Amino acid sequence: MSETELLRDVLKSQYHAALAMLRQCVEPCPDDLWISREYRNTFWQLAYHTLFFTHLYIQPDSESFQPWEQQVSNVQCPDCIPGPPDPTSDLPPIPDPHTREQILQYWDFCDGLVNDAIDSMDILSPESGFWWYKVPKLEHQLVNIRHIQHGAAQLADRLRLKLDVGIDWRGAKRD
Repeated sequence: MSETELLRDVLKSQYHAALAMLRQCVEPCPDDLWISREYRNTFWQLAYHTLFFTHLYIQPDSESFQPWEQQVSNVQCPDCIPGPPDPTSDLPPIPDPHTREQILQYWDFCDGLVNDAIDSMDILSPESGFWWYKVPKLEHQLVNIRHIQHGAAQLADRLRLKLDVGIDWRGAKRD
């Protein structure tokens, strides 16, 4: 196995493992916690945001990104985490809440992208493919995996605090 093939194998394994941990957070979340405004961003928003950036940043570049079929585009913040609202816009900051079933469908979609995306990616490129992210492609993929872990950790913490539900650790996930 070449070094590049090894890197691809490791990236795929870690993407699938991180996404599996995220799914473990989404599945047991009760309806009241799913939309609770107790936190600045609701559970569904964090789950969607995490998947949105997984989907975006696993692309070769920003021009290759095609929104998920259920993405709501007529909002100010398509990633579902609002920044300061644009007072000149008539659009709402974020869409209406996505259901758990929709988030799990998006999860399936994102997890299904991983192997082909990594296999076709120029992981040794000195550019991320995103003009606003000035790092090499391989580092950008590690950042993306860390972002999935960050989102899953926030959701796992909420589940532990509210329901005393734990999330299993996934160190690697090989097909």
